[in-house]
Amino acid sequence: MEPEVTAVTEPVWLGEGPHWSHDHQALFFVSIFDKTIHKYDPATGEHTRAKLDAMPGFIIPVEGTLDQFVVGLKRRVVVVRWDGRGEAQELRQIAEIDQHNPDNRINDAKADPRGRLFVGTMGHEYEPGKFHLKKGALYRVDPDGSVHQLEKNLDISNGLCWDVKEKAFYYADSFEFAIRRYDYDIETGNISNPKLIFKYKDHGLEGIVDGMTIDSDGNLWVANFDGSQVIKIDPHKGALLQKVRTPALQTTSVAWGGPSLDQLYVTSACMNRGQEQLPPCGALFRVSGLRARGLPASGVRVQ
Repeated sequence: MEPEVTAVTEPVWLGEGPHWSHDHQALFFVSIFDKTIHKYDPATGEHTRAKLDAMPGFIIPVEGTLDQFVVGLKRRVVVVRWDGRGEAQELRQIAEIDQHNPDNRINDAKADPRGRLFVGTMGHEYEPGKFHLKKGALYRVDPDGSVHQLEKNLDISNGLCWDVKEKAFYYADSFEFAIRRYDYDIETGNISNPKLIFKYKDHGLEGIVDGMTIDSDGNLWVANFDGSQVIKIDPHKGALLQKVRTPALQTTSVAWGGPSLDQLYVTSACMNRGQEQLPPCGALFRVSGLRARGLPASGVRVQ
């Protein structure tokens, strides 16, 4: 039986950063160029949004709260209050990153299993799909607000997921067209010993590596931007296990959701880079029937 792919929201410009909140039983995501944060409630089908003052790279709930979220605004990491319906209010700034590259922006982020924020950046995007290379970096922001640079000279920071049992952190610099594995120390949040475990060219894949998540069996699910698909990877063998076609060429990121974490939510974009991307491109999609399930996503711990 083939997986069922359903568009569950209207299109946005550049959907990214899906995060399933168990406490809300809802999917949160951002539209970067629209400067909006979004909530999708599958129980009601309601899709709401709020406008911000700058481009948001991600939205993740603050651990232990229902109306506070950590959001990446351009290069700033801030806490906002949002009830999921009305306007969002910025409460305070946690950190400002890439101060040496003021035109950079945050592109992706996730909280590790201890609530530390791993956040990556990219160079200035002077038009959709065209940006300054080797300007990005990867940081870890600890609950006390301290900032630690983990990698530099990156093109587009993407991916980010953890396998605690395997003491592994998976990550992608998109224009490397590959997936990295790092050793991960859950007690400190440190990463080390990077190595490439999956190269697109070895499997005849086109497009680039975008957002990524992991299932309960330790397999990776990766959004294949410019590839109209999500791919399933065995990171231990470097094997391509499955391709799930999507109606959007610009498939951007993935997150497990639903009460049983057995539905894969997929964000997408409809950027016109010389060819118009018609609906449902840019929609949030829900994929069911994958016979896999994810792990609970962590909120951000702040002091």
